[in-house]
Amino acid sequence: MTMNRSFHIPVLRKEVAEYLITKSDGIYVDGTVGGGGHAEYILKKLDTNATYIAIDQDIQAIEYARKRLAHVQQIHFYHNNFNQLDVILHQLKINQIHGLLLDLGVSSFQIDQINRGFSYLALGSPLDMRMNQSSGPTAADLINNSETDSLVMIFKQYGEEKKARQIANIIKKVRGETPVQTTKQLREIIDKVTNPRYRIKSYARIFQALRIAINNELENLRNILNTGTKFLAAGGRIVIISYHSLEDRIVKNFLKSKVDPCICPHEFPQCACGRIQELKIITRKAIKPDPAEIKRNPRSRSAIMRVGEHI
Repeated sequence: MTMNRSFHIPVLRKEVAEYLITKSDGIYVDGTVGGGGHAEYILKKLDTNATYIAIDQDIQAIEYARKRLAHVQQIHFYHNNFNQLDVILHQLKINQIHGLLLDLGVSSFQIDQINRGFSYLALGSPLDMRMNQSSGPTAADLINNSETDSLVMIFKQYGEEKKARQIANIIKKVRGETPVQTTKQLREIIDKVTNPRYRIKSYARIFQALRIAINNELENLRNILNTGTKFLAAGGRIVIISYHSLEDRIVKNFLKSKVDPCICPHEFPQCACGRIQELKIITRKAIKPDPAEIKRNPRSRSAIMRVGEHI
């Protein structure tokens, strides 16, 4: 891995800094630091006595960001899942933060690494798909060891794939003869039941579904939204960039639940549940990259950014 190779082009960089920073000497958490693209830009906007906590479960990302930001004194690096935020803040003796950034999904660098198995374009790549390659089952393990009904659920729930059952049945048949270990083998299985006109979309949906399942992405997202909000100081903000409808739906519904938390029946004349508003939504509409950014970075086209502020 070389420093002159782009790890990840930060999406909505200016917008992230504009909405995240409310206190120039505050404490900020980057739960998905990646190669440090957002961090580098944000840190230029912060005072030297600010604190920046950079977390990532990909060790290569942490190593890259650490080198990139070696000149910065106020940054703390953690090779960990952002779900360990409470543990990390306890270690640092921090009770409140002023901002939390989550740039979800897979970085360009991860996609382009042929040994990671994230991309259906990398033929022959091992089906790994783990964000943290030091622990847990791989996508190949999941494919070869799961019951057919479990695979169908994964493909439907996380990939919204219409041919989930057919693909799972072919997987069962193929793995009975030889283990499914590579992206090429998985593509060939998908090819057997999909129309060539729509095949690429099925590749994308199945690969997305496996990645989400292996990394427990949606449950982790739900957890960090709840945990992170609890640590936000009054006026502190949570900024989330998602890249597909499943993530964005969770973020949107979470923000809505914190803005209007009442669970009383509609026929009640007034609230009796006692739940109070915790957040206000800063961005009435989701923020998306403009055409110029999409032209510079085509992978940004699906990015959706939402912002909430603790009250």
